[in-house]
Amino acid sequence: MIRRVLLISCIFSACASHSKAQYQDSDNKYSMSLDSVLRLVEQRYHVTIKYNQEQVAGLTVPYAEWRFRDSAAKTLANVLAPLDMKVNRLSPTRFKLKDYEYFRWSIADGWKELDRIAAQYHDAKSFDLRRDSLRSELYKALQLSPLPAKPNSKPILTPLRIYKGYSVQNIAIEILPGLYINGSIYRPLSIKGKIPVMLSPDGHWDLQRYRPDCQIRCATLARMGIMAYSYDLFAWGESLLQFKSADHQKSLSQTIQTLGAIRILDYVCGLKEVDTSRVGISGGSGGGSHTALMAALDQRIKLSAPVVSISSYFYGGCPCESGMPIFQCGGGTDYVELAAMAAPHPQLIVSDGSDWTAQMPEHDFPYLQKIYSYYEQQQNVENVHLANEFHDYGISKRLALYHFVAKFWHLNLKTIETNGKIDESQVTIEKPNQMYVFGDHGQLLPKDAVMGFDNLVKVFTSAAQRAKLNQFK
Repeated sequence: MIRRVLLISCIFSACASHSKAQYQDSDNKYSMSLDSVLRLVEQRYHVTIKYNQEQVAGLTVPYAEWRFRDSAAKTLANVLAPLDMKVNRLSPTRFKLKDYEYFRWSIADGWKELDRIAAQYHDAKSFDLRRDSLRSELYKALQLSPLPAKPNSKPILTPLRIYKGYSVQNIAIEILPGLYINGSIYRPLSIKGKIPVMLSPDGHWDLQRYRPDCQIRCATLARMGIMAYSYDLFAWGESLLQFKSADHQKSLSQTIQTLGAIRILDYVCGLKEVDTSRVGISGGSGGGSHTALMAALDQRIKLSAPVVSISSYFYGGCPCESGMPIFQCGGGTDYVELAAMAAPHPQLIVSDGSDWTAQMPEHDFPYLQKIYSYYEQQQNVENVHLANEFHDYGISKRLALYHFVAKFWHLNLKTIETNGKIDESQVTIEKPNQMYVFGDHGQLLPKDAVMGFDNLVKVFTSAAQRAKLNQFK
């Protein structure tokens, strides 16, 4: 009796095993759960793969073991390709599972693509033709061709705050009906004649434009004799009064940020004290990508300084940098070519050794030098590469900006020096609420302000449609 029970048990066990194994045949595409495949890879190649269960839940790999090759790296590439996933190699035997990153290429692929792009022109005339065509396509890709009408409202300005050598005033500009771009203007206390202006878009760092390093940079530029205009990204900073932070991850954020910068340029270029021949822009990280894009799009910008951002193998990891199809323009472009579109205007590229700008001096910067050489203006493009530094807009990056701007805008650095060295200690760091346009709790936000992303889409779509109708009148 005991033997009979054991036999029956073995039969059921074998059937259960067969049931589990039945997926490993052609009828079921030899499929296995991704979790099982990853554990098998670890065992077979003696590696470790870092991932959590949320990443693999419910995912299966068709023809799983048929995808195995002679190394863990090749096998993982084969296994993960149909799932739009990849791994980052942390060490020779350690990997980390990630979703497929369309915006991050291998260095070799990025360089090869830039070489393909560069082969389309060989002198100033052919590059000018490429630039003109690209610029037109970029506006269309951003859904800003034609531009929506500019609201007739005046900017909202807060009272001036006076500090040592400069003043600060908060500002909100209505860029679409009920949609505001918020920022702070830093001005030199003493203005004689026309002064230059520097747009300072925020980057993807904590505390947004309120953080000390952003205030220090803008205030120091003001003490040099420059009007510095610091402003928020979309659904970032004070823009969160109207939108959720998750809205920054929507593709339209790139369009709204671009339109906001255009309206800021409209405003500053209309000020009687501004020298429109000396209009610049400098931001870091996501603000650096925005810097390159704006310098490519708007010919009123005469100087640019993208910081820790530009690379031929990184297209921006945020929808505000790559959410709209700008990189499909002209048969394919990248941020390095967009930066080249600023030629021959002065341009400073700041790179570091810890992010996607680490190889800037090796391949991308020589390309930029070549483009500037078409105009016999190689001296107008510079690269400050800080191999031992990190992804920030720290003191070394700011010093590079001050020196570059002073050189090309003929400004006296002695106005910000103490004992022959640049001194940022004269800057007063404000509390975030001092930099708000609409009050500590948003109580001053206009009643007709657009609230929520869905309503923004309606407002933008309506404005874009009216712009298209009006262009034919």
